[in-house]
Amino acid sequence: MDTTRKASKKWDAEYDSLVLPLLQDDVPCYVLYRLDSSNNQGYEWIFLAWSPDVSAVRHKMLYAATRATVKKEFGGGHIKDEIFGTSKDEMTLVGYRKYLTSQAAPLPFTAAEEELRKMKLSEVQTDISVDTKQQTLQGVAFPVHKDAIAALERFRDKRINYVQLEVDSQQELIRLCNTEPTEVKDLPMRIPKESARYHFFLYKHSHEGDYLQSTVFIYSMPGYNCSIRERMLYSSCKNPLVDMVENTLQIEIEKKLEIDNGDELTGDFLYDEVHPKQHAHKQAFAKPKGPGKRGGRRITQPPAEED
Repeated sequence: MDTTRKASKKWDAEYDSLVLPLLQDDVPCYVLYRLDSSNNQGYEWIFLAWSPDVSAVRHKMLYAATRATVKKEFGGGHIKDEIFGTSKDEMTLVGYRKYLTSQAAPLPFTAAEEELRKMKLSEVQTDISVDTKQQTLQGVAFPVHKDAIAALERFRDKRINYVQLEVDSQQELIRLCNTEPTEVKDLPMRIPKESARYHFFLYKHSHEGDYLQSTVFIYSMPGYNCSIRERMLYSSCKNPLVDMVENTLQIEIEKKLEIDNGDELTGDFLYDEVHPKQHAHKQAFAKPKGPGKRGGRRITQPPAEED
């Protein structure tokens, strides 16, 4: 025990005047400062561990090795807060209050939590129109060019059976690319091998004796032949485009497909996608019959005797 001081005022009124004179510039020390608050064990204390940067390494090691012992001998239940400081600014009343503020602050986000927080902050209403650019959770939805809108309206009215759209990243628009008459056998050649596209195809076919015309939306993305920016733009604009087509233009899409190669688009593939096969009813498990002759039983239970 080096020195003690008697309390005469509120703890925060005389904190600096009592603590700071005890701190030598090059010698570590421990300071126990009593607060006015108390718990079931008595008054609460602040444990200050002073270890200036310029002190000798041997002194630093000695105090580091005895720190836990000092707290234990004093009584850990009495210590409300523990401050470790290498500069006097950290040991002042202001420094102690900064410590309390930092302790009360929420823990820093992990990378996943930070990403989720940013996603929630970016959430906005997705009221998509054909001539405005909207921000969505997935990114930026580009407006659709008037020529593309007109082509989709003709497609809705079954005056054409195929519409291909592309994203113009320079003008930030979704533009019309192709409306050639297209049959199922022509679809593979409509799929570019070097760039992404959106396709609306009127699939005419028979199913269970009925003649059907089903709208199929195809999002073609030829893998890593496209730049990262192009992949992100097409992925970002896809859902808002589909929402606009279904809700604003009132085009019912029977099936949405994502492909990376046009060779996938065969007649059988389209039919199975539009009309997926139902799983056959599974027969209940039947316990197999045992062998005919099992030999004499090792344990038998005779019937109960009648009185």
